[in-house]
Amino acid sequence: MARKWVYLFTEGSADMKNLLGGKGANLAEMTNLGLPVPQGFTITTEACTQYYEDGETINDEIMGQIMDHIEKMEKITGKKFGDNENPLLVSVRSGARASMPGMMDTILNLGLNEKVVEVLAEKSGNPRWAWDCYRRFIQMFSDVVMEVGKKYFEELIDEMKEKKGVTEDVQLTAEDLKELAGQFKDEYKEKIGSDFPTDPKEQLMEAIKAVFRSWDNPRANVYRRDNDIPYSWGTAVNVQMMAFGNMGETSGTGVAFTRDPATGEKHLMGEFLMNAQGEDVVAGVRTPQKIEQLKEVMPEVYHKFVGICSILEDHYKDMQDMEFTIEDKKLYMLQTRNGKRTAKAALKIACDLVDEFMITEEKAVKMIDPRNLDTLLHPQFDAEVLKKTEPVGKALAASPGAACGKIVFTADDAKTWKERGEKVVLVRLETSPEDIEGMKAAQGILTVRGGMTSHAAVVARGMGTCCVSGCSEIAMNEAAKKFVLAGKEYHEGDWISLDGSTGKIYDGIIPTVDATVAGEFGRIMAWADKYRKLKVRTNADTPADARKARELGAEGIGLCRTEHMFFEGDRIDAFREMICSDTVEEREAALEKILPVQQGDFEALYEALEGNPVTIRFLDPPLHEFVPTEEDDIRKLADTQGKTVEQIKTIIDSLHEFNPMMGHRGCRLAVTYPEIARMQTKAVIRAAINVQKAHPDWNVCPEIMIPLICDEKELRFVKKIVVETADAEIAAAGSSLTYQVGTMIEIPRAALTADDIAKDAEFFCFGTNDLTQMTYGFSRDDAGKFLNAYYDTKIFENDPFAKLDQTGVGKLMETAIKLGKSVRPDMHVGICGEHGGDPSSVEFCHKIGLDYVSCSPFRVPIARLAAAQAALNN
Repeated sequence: MARKWVYLFTEGSADMKNLLGGKGANLAEMTNLGLPVPQGFTITTEACTQYYEDGETINDEIMGQIMDHIEKMEKITGKKFGDNENPLLVSVRSGARASMPGMMDTILNLGLNEKVVEVLAEKSGNPRWAWDCYRRFIQMFSDVVMEVGKKYFEELIDEMKEKKGVTEDVQLTAEDLKELAGQFKDEYKEKIGSDFPTDPKEQLMEAIKAVFRSWDNPRANVYRRDNDIPYSWGTAVNVQMMAFGNMGETSGTGVAFTRDPATGEKHLMGEFLMNAQGEDVVAGVRTPQKIEQLKEVMPEVYHKFVGICSILEDHYKDMQDMEFTIEDKKLYMLQTRNGKRTAKAALKIACDLVDEFMITEEKAVKMIDPRNLDTLLHPQFDAEVLKKTEPVGKALAASPGAACGKIVFTADDAKTWKERGEKVVLVRLETSPEDIEGMKAAQGILTVRGGMTSHAAVVARGMGTCCVSGCSEIAMNEAAKKFVLAGKEYHEGDWISLDGSTGKIYDGIIPTVDATVAGEFGRIMAWADKYRKLKVRTNADTPADARKARELGAEGIGLCRTEHMFFEGDRIDAFREMICSDTVEEREAALEKILPVQQGDFEALYEALEGNPVTIRFLDPPLHEFVPTEEDDIRKLADTQGKTVEQIKTIIDSLHEFNPMMGHRGCRLAVTYPEIARMQTKAVIRAAINVQKAHPDWNVCPEIMIPLICDEKELRFVKKIVVETADAEIAAAGSSLTYQVGTMIEIPRAALTADDIAKDAEFFCFGTNDLTQMTYGFSRDDAGKFLNAYYDTKIFENDPFAKLDQTGVGKLMETAIKLGKSVRPDMHVGICGEHGGDPSSVEFCHKIGLDYVSCSPFRVPIARLAAAQAALNN
C-alpha cells in the first residue's frame, strides 16, 4: 500500500506532531475541537525528507497525493482553484515539529492571476482589496519562491506613496495597487527572465518546494544549531484556505498570547491591525493596536476570541500563542502553539499552572527550557545609577535583561565587531530572519519598527537577548550609519544602554549588577532537586566563584584548576623561578614560596563549600604558558635567578612546543618534576586538616585529581608521590583526615584501558574538552576555521565542543564507566568539561550512569533542571 504523504486537517491530531509538524498537528486539533479554522491539508515532514533524498524534487507519488487533496479541499470549501466564478485562494506555510518563529517561509493569497483578480474585484465590490492581495502575492512569491529580494518591491511601494503624497500603504487606491502589481510583474520578469506564473497549480507546486527549501536556508540552520533541532526532522507544509484580513475596516488580523510572554502574568496580551494581513503585524510595517481595543472595534468578535483562548489554554494546559484573522466580522483561527516566553515568565507560568491545578510539579519541571534560565542569572542595570539617569527614549520592553554596547547598524558588523572583542548593540529599522547571526553576536537589539510579536521581539526572547522594539522616535539613516534620538545624533561606535525589562533607552554606559532570582525560581529548583538523580557540582578556581555556585545550588566542586591560582600577584614570579631553576633544591625553594598561598586558596575553597566534596586537579598546562614574554619581565627574572637575559631566553626557547595540547603537560609534569606534585599535595592536605579542625561537624574529604593519564603505570607513579606526602602530613598533624586520589579521563587510551587505571584511581572524572579534541583529532581553538564549512556541507550539525558527541566520545565514556566499575564497583564518576552545563549532554550523562556533572557557576541551575528532566523523561 502506498505511503500516506498528505493529511486533511480532519485526519490529524495533536499527537501527530512528528509527522504533521507543530502547526499542522495543532490545526488538526483545533479542527477536532470544533473551532473556526479555514480548512486545508498538511504535507508531512517525511515528504520534506523525501524531497531532499530525491535530489530536491517532489516525486510523482507525493505530487499525485497533493493533487488529490486539492480536489478534496475544493469540495470542502466549495471553491475551485483558478476558477472565474468562485476562486479558491490558499496560504502555504511551513511547520516544523519544533517551533522556529520567523525562520522559514510563508506565501499568502496563492491562486491569483489577472483574471481571478478581476473576478474577485467585481464579486466582492472591493477592488482595492483584490488588487492589494495580488500585489502582496507577487511580492511574496517573488521573494520567497524565486528569491528576488524584497527591497526591490519596497522601493516601488515607497515611490508610489511619494507620487501619490501618502504615508501609509492603506492609503493607496485600487488603481494605485493595480499599477503596482504591473510594476511588480515587470520587476519579476526583469530579475527572473520569464513571466510571472498564472497557473495556480504551478504556483502551488513552486511554493511547496520553496517551503521545503527554506528548511535548509542559512537562518534556519543557525536557529536549529542553537536550539538542538536535528536537520533530519524536516518541515511539514500546510496548505490552507485563505481568510482575508485586508477586505476593509470590518476585517483584520492579529497575534495574541493567553498570558504575558514577558512576565507570565495571567491576562490576554496581543496586537491586531484592521484591514491588514498577518505579515503586517509581524513585520512591524504598521504599528498595531492592543488586543483590548478590539472590544471597542468589534465586541462580538472580541468575546468570541476570548472564549476560544480559554478553550485552547484549558486544552493544551499551557500558555498559547495564537494567530487569528477577521474576515468581514467573521473570526478564523490560523494557528495556536505553546508560546515562546522569557525565563521569568516560564517560571511564573509553570508555578501558576500548578497552583491552578492544571498541571503536576513534574509537568512544570519538564515544561521549562533549561537554557533559558541563563537570562535570569545575568546582570541587570545598577538600580541606583538608573534612578539618577534620564532615559533618552522609551519603546516596547520586548525581551528582558540589560545591554550596554557600541552601536552597529548591520548584522554583519555586529558579528565582525564581536569577533574583535567589542560589545555591541544592533540598531535596525526592523530585523529580519537574515539578521540572526548579528542578533546572536549583539548584547542587545533596538528596532525602530515592530511590536511585541515582531521578528526581533520573538527571536530575542528565544535567545535570551535584551531587546527594545518599536522605538518610532528614532529618525534613522541606515545608509549613513546614524540616527537621531532626543535631539542627539548617534553614530556607529557610540555607546548606548538598553533595558529590555522596561523598554528604556539610555545614552552612554550604565554599569550592571548581578541578577537576583525570584521566588518562582526557588520553587521550580526545589521540584527539580526532588526528581533528579544526578548531582551537580561546579568548576571553580576562586572562592568567589565557589560561593556563587553554592548560592545557585552546587553540591561540590568537580574541577578546581590549580594553574589559575599561579597567575595572581607575585606567585607567578616564584613559579617562573621554579621553571628556570637548575637543581631540584632550587626548584623546591621556589615552590616553598608558593605553598602557603596555594594552601590559603584551598582553605578558602573548602570553607565556601561547607563540607561538600572538592576535586582539585593538579597542574595541567605546559610550562611555556607561565614564562614571561615582555622584555622587562625577562630582565626581572634574570636578576632574581642570578642569570643573564640570554640564559633566561634560552630556557624560554627550550620550552617551546610544536603541539602543546599533546606536549609536556598534565601528569607528565609530575613525572618530570615530582616536587610540583609534592608541593600541591602538602597544600591540599594542610588546608583540609585546618578547615576540618575549625569545623568538626563538616566532612572535609579532598579529592586529588591527576590529569591526562594514558597508562596505569603513570598514575601509579604519581599516586605514590601523593600518598607518601599526604600520609606523612596527616600523621604529623595527628589527624584522621581521609582523601581520595583519582584521575581525569581525557585521552582515548585511558578510556579504553579504564579497568587497568581503576586499580589505582578511586574516582574518574571525564574532561570532555580534551577527550573531544583527542577523539576528533582537532583543536577547539582552531576548529572555528573550518566548522562553518562543516555546517554548510552538513558534515556536522553542531559544534562537538558545545554539545557532547554521544556517538564517538560518548562511546568512549560508556566503555570507561563499564570497565572502571568492573574493577571498582563503588567508584564515583563525573564530568567536568564544558558539556556539564549543556542540557542534551546532561541527559546523556544521566543515561550512562554518571554520579554528577560539573559546570561553570552560572550554569548550575541549568544543569539541575536538565538533570531533573532527564530523570523524568527516562
